[in-house]
Amino acid sequence: MAEYSRLASGTVVSTGVQTAVALPFIPDFIEISNPTRAAAASGVTRAWWGTNMGQGAAFLTTTGAGPADGTSFVTSATGTGFTTIQAGLALQYGPTFLLGASGGIAKTSGTLLTVTTTANHGLTTGNWVTFSNLYQTSTTGMQQIAGIPFMVTVTGATTFTIPWVGNSSNLTAITTGGLNTLASFKKILYPVLYAPGVAFPWSIATGTTTTITTTAPHNFKVGQQVGFRIPAPYGMTQINELPNVSIPGSPKYYYVTSVTNSTTFVVNCDSTSFTAFSVNNTFLSFPGLQFAQVVAVGDVNTGGYPYTGAALYPSPTVFNGFTSSTSTGVSTINGPAIQGAYFNATFQGFVIGSAVSGTAADTIYWRAYMHDINYL
Repeated sequence: MAEYSRLASGTVVSTGVQTAVALPFIPDFIEISNPTRAAAASGVTRAWWGTNMGQGAAFLTTTGAGPADGTSFVTSATGTGFTTIQAGLALQYGPTFLLGASGGIAKTSGTLLTVTTTANHGLTTGNWVTFSNLYQTSTTGMQQIAGIPFMVTVTGATTFTIPWVGNSSNLTAITTGGLNTLASFKKILYPVLYAPGVAFPWSIATGTTTTITTTAPHNFKVGQQVGFRIPAPYGMTQINELPNVSIPGSPKYYYVTSVTNSTTFVVNCDSTSFTAFSVNNTFLSFPGLQFAQVVAVGDVNTGGYPYTGAALYPSPTVFNGFTSSTSTGVSTINGPAIQGAYFNATFQGFVIGSAVSGTAADTIYWRAYMHDINYL
């Protein structure tokens, strides 16, 4: 091993699409093997990449399919091979993606909006996006949701859904024609650089405890202390940090008592007498409209993450746009940390693209290298 070379190896469970691996360096050579596909005699069993091949490229070996010699090449233009990543403050958003002439947003149900694009959107379930220019006419559309981060569920090459009260009377579907030629979204490349942070609720259910559902992963833990900032147009201002009628001047916070999944949690707030929460704001209210927010302000935890038989001090996990799971987050390279504590969730490493990641739940062995010198 030379003076500045870096080597790393490990295993990762494939998501079936883009699968991220966090490292303490940016590799210039990556190789993987997939024993699950080898045992099944179907699919990609081995793949490798060097930085000179370009981002998104890969050589791969297949069994049971592909060319006669079992090898093929994925070009960087295709972009479904290997990609190195560095989550930092630069390049936080992907390019603007227009919904296009035949694209739009449909009011699917009480819990979903369905987005259709003219060209293939290239997203995978778990990615985060934000929308802009959602005008159908000068006074109608869905501009009320513009600027909010959403986690997507991909339903097809040109379709995906986002969580929202899709039957809201003040939302007008974005359809072909009208002023929707600039309706667009951007992928949020690295949505969680620090955690926990701010979450945006689209549903708050009242009761002796209060259940909150957010548009994208909240990354809160049991024992998390949170504060609410609900503008008047959304109702339920009684849950806000201030004013506190019981102790004037003292913020009113609540504790997370259970976490249902990455976008739903429960707090110890008796909201039975509160005004109902509603996202059904008028289109014309968008200028100056502030979004409802839940903010992490502290925690009462004292220990690290539970020992599960693997690492004694495992790194914290986050839902950061690189996993389709709503129950298991991505391990960061930082840690250990007290659950619920504020921590640096930035990371670097590489993504195993859909052309080489096999199928969901496959076990992938990987090795990554950073060499002293790379001759172009």
